[in-house]
Amino acid sequence: MSIGFWQIAIVVILVVLLFGRGKISDLMGDVAKGIKSFKKGMSDNQENTKKEDIEDKNNSNNSNNT
Repeated sequence: MSIGFWQIAIVVILVVLLFGRGKISDLMGDVAKGIKSFKKGMSDNQENTKKEDIEDKNNSNNSNNT
């Protein structure tokens, strides 16, 4: 048994009737903010990791020179 187009359409119509367009758009806005925040956190983490790698290389080079 597969989900057909009409079944999806009925579910979408029911969700819109139950929650209203305003609440759904607010919810989607919150989801978008969460995704942006997640991406920002991931990029910040990568930048911090790169900085730590550079510092570790500098520290290991300094300890080898002494």
